[in-house]
Amino acid sequence: MVMGLINANPVIHEKKERRVRQAPETTDENAVEPIDQLEIFDHIRDIKDPEHPYSLEQLNVVTEDSVELNDESNHVRVTFTPTVEHCSMATVIGLCIRVKLIRSLPPRYKVDIRVAPGSHSTEAAVNKQLNDKERVAAALENPNLLDMVEECLSPTFD
Repeated sequence: MVMGLINANPVIHEKKERRVRQAPETTDENAVEPIDQLEIFDHIRDIKDPEHPYSLEQLNVVTEDSVELNDESNHVRVTFTPTVEHCSMATVIGLCIRVKLIRSLPPRYKVDIRVAPGSHSTEAAVNKQLNDKERVAAALENPNLLDMVEECLSPTFD
């Protein structure tokens, strides 16, 4: 294991069983397909933690209940909970969630990423960074940070 981890022994949770998707009722390719909370969770549950060989679901950083969706107003909010209050990777985790959802959802959705209230020592600063378009764009221009995000988003075959 890497030296200097803030949370060297995180609690590992069981993964939930995946829901089987039903085929759309309409064959109109231009029809707006509704999206539900579980579909959003399915997109982000397998994101790998930047410091540990576990998914955000296994670390309980994201849960199905941490996803809020208003399909009528095209708004998604994900509230995540870092494993420790001083998590140095909270911004990277939030950035990974944002990138995954931007790549997975139709462009009509506004994505809002938040740290759970009281779960991080610099909650306001992290939330500000994660929801500022210019800061997110600048972060994704950093090759080292982009490599870290891509690694967290890469699929695992378990």
